[in-house]
Amino acid sequence: MAYKIVQKRDECIGCGACASVCPDNWEMKGDKSFPKQEQVDDIGCNQQAADVCPVQCIKIEEA
Repeated sequence: MAYKIVQKRDECIGCGACASVCPDNWEMKGDKSFPKQEQVDDIGCNQQAADVCPVQCIKIEEA
């Protein structure tokens, strides 16, 4: 099954929590975080990245 990572980038506060728990797919660029891939076959640590986001701006959806 494929999954889509949806991030409301304008709500991102740049805390880096997602990049800390999921460095395989999340990185900091400037003062915001970005997923390296927005479509993944395996949720992997992306769900954990969404769960630790203090402003809950990351959602995982079925693609």
